[in-house]
Amino acid sequence: MYCVVISDSHGRNEVFKQLREMYPTASAYIHCGDSETHPNDLDGFVSIQGNNDLHYDYAKQMILDLNGVRVLLIHRHQYPMMQVVERLIYKAKEEECKLVLYGHTHIFKVTRFEDIVLVNPGSIHYNRDGSEPSYALVTIEDGKIEVERKTLPREHKPRKWF
Repeated sequence: MYCVVISDSHGRNEVFKQLREMYPTASAYIHCGDSETHPNDLDGFVSIQGNNDLHYDYAKQMILDLNGVRVLLIHRHQYPMMQVVERLIYKAKEEECKLVLYGHTHIFKVTRFEDIVLVNPGSIHYNRDGSEPSYALVTIEDGKIEVERKTLPREHKPRKWF
């Protein structure tokens, strides 16, 4: 099975439908926070609260079961800057999760430590490292977790100069 994982869309709501059409056989559609969107407008994406989602009723974190793998869904703003990876790994162990999906940094990153995989899909709005907006396809088969980085170019509107 595979799932589509996005984060930090910041009001770029057209991507929900676009990604569901691109991946109609995905088993799950997951948003790692900062949608800045009412939950009714997520078009089937499961989401948690990011630091910019304070006006909506989202859980701060969530545990999912994807094909027998426990998954921690969290927005990284809940952890201070120091030792973030270590804290996420500790939290994953505490919750008996093998996969952590998180957002906030707007930079795609995959970290593997022992049998735990941490995935930040970057931002579907804009990435702070200058790369194209990104998301992740996460495949889980027989307990094995594979992650693929995908990009979704942002449509740039020409600037009007008067």
